[in-house]
Amino acid sequence: MSIRRAPTVFDSFNYAAEGIIHVLRTQRNMRIHFAVAFVVIVAALVVNVTKLELIALCISITFVLIAEMLNTAVEAAIDIATTSFDPMAKLAKDIAAGAVLIASVNALIVGYFVFAGKVADRSAHLLDRLRQAPAEITIVALVLTVLIVIATKAYTGRGTPLRGGLPSGHAALAFAGWMAITYITGAGHRFVVSSVALILAFLVAQTRVESGVHSALEVTYGALVGALATLVVFQVFS
Repeated sequence: MSIRRAPTVFDSFNYAAEGIIHVLRTQRNMRIHFAVAFVVIVAALVVNVTKLELIALCISITFVLIAEMLNTAVEAAIDIATTSFDPMAKLAKDIAAGAVLIASVNALIVGYFVFAGKVADRSAHLLDRLRQAPAEITIVALVLTVLIVIATKAYTGRGTPLRGGLPSGHAALAFAGWMAITYITGAGHRFVVSSVALILAFLVAQTRVESGVHSALEVTYGALVGALATLVVFQVFS
């Protein structure tokens, strides 16, 4: 009878790394969290946050990642323990998901307090110059976005103006709206309003992918078309 040896310290680190890799490979939300964490850290270095602000960001990011991994572990354990619907099993999964939500909201709040002033200061000069632009410029930007979408779909021969194909018209208009709202909103509320508009634009894009109407590439292309077309229009006509 063989005796199973106790894992070494190296084995323990290896098992932990395998767990992280598994969650990244199998959980879409974890990949999103990692991508956002990378962007936030890079942005923090670019805007030169203080040491305490960087510590707050790192703690918040770690909190979110740990909560997501625990949520995944709870779901896996429950799926193994039961094969039929159990109200208590559902409740346990909901509680674990709620922990992720709380961690994510906390991270958003911390990120807002860290970046709000810095981003506003860096963008104030350009956006203040464009804030008084007439409403007609926004309409021109949206019309131009629609024309680019239709022309691209006609060129590729895929999809219809309102469904499918390259690029996603919904994503293009959503991100065009985000860019226009960012330009025309006053400096006092610009960061909050722009952030909400950006989140809504991302939700529109996500629904197009999850519904199977568009691929991630088509949605990304549409988002770039809408945002860049609106940016160009405001730059040229303001």
